[in-house]
Amino acid sequence: MSFWIVGSLIAVSTGTQIYGQLEAGKDQEAALKTQAEEERVAAESRELERQQKLNKALAANAVGMGMSGIKAEGTPASIALQSAKNIGLSEGMTKLSDRLAQAQLRRQAATTASAAKIGAAGTLLKGATQIYQASE
Repeated sequence: MSFWIVGSLIAVSTGTQIYGQLEAGKDQEAALKTQAEEERVAAESRELERQQKLNKALAANAVGMGMSGIKAEGTPASIALQSAKNIGLSEGMTKLSDRLAQAQLRRQAATTASAAKIGAAGTLLKGATQIYQASE
């Protein structure tokens, strides 16, 4: 009779631990997905800010050249074109870095969910082993 009581207690304890591990995994996964979304929004905001600064700088350069009587031909135009290319490359690297950070958070979320499931399976096996040992 005591086997049934001990076995039942072990089973309930094991079930509670499994449920807790799965819920904790879900919570961590949700938090990481939220963090990835927040990073995406922040990256878009930074990109918009960079674009606004670039537009202001280009406009100021154009006005400055116009007021000084320099025509946008030849060397000034080629310098401006090279500057725009360099800025474009820099922005591309920044966008790539932002996307990689977001992807890392999403992978981390998936890994956390998987780890919680594996931990729950381990707890189930441990509980089954304890119940078996209690029956001997």
